[in-house]
Amino acid sequence: MSIEGSISKDFSEGSSSSSSPQPSGGSHGSTPSRYESQKRRDWNTFCQYLKNQRPPVPLSHCNCNQVLEFLRYLDQFGKTKVHIQGCMFYGQPEPPAPCTCPLRQAWGSLDALIGRLRAAYEENGGSPETNPFASGAIRVYLREVRECQAKARGIPYKKKKKKITSTSQIKGGDQDSTSSSMMHFVP
Repeated sequence: MSIEGSISKDFSEGSSSSSSPQPSGGSHGSTPSRYESQKRRDWNTFCQYLKNQRPPVPLSHCNCNQVLEFLRYLDQFGKTKVHIQGCMFYGQPEPPAPCTCPLRQAWGSLDALIGRLRAAYEENGGSPETNPFASGAIRVYLREVRECQAKARGIPYKKKKKKITSTSQIKGGDQDSTSSSMMHFVP
């Protein structure tokens, strides 16, 4: 199978593939979890991508530039419509008609992919200090993708903040002054 077919299959299925979830506990000889299986597929796909480069890129020479190129390459297999600024549906969460805007990888899929590849890199002997998936350039790229896709959909991503309340507010105000200074996080 070509890398395109492999990537298209792996990333189109993503974490919503139809395989039944495996319990995370159990012996090491049991079937790996969906997460572990996806991480292994992602890692193998990335390594194959590096081998297919001209000239091939050894994993030891991989840096954030190859990771960024890989993420851009994956866009061609995306299923998320991302309206361009000139599109009449730009900024509309639910456009009323089809358009010719490109399909891209969704930000959440890329973010999850980078998390799996970051873990796989270190599990395969890479040092955390040299992990190209942990680079600041990757975080910046993902932030830009998230913001771009949010604007195109007209739905801003807002960081969820945890509400902080004092114990006296939680318990109805009948606490003494020492316990009321304790802070609790409320979801």
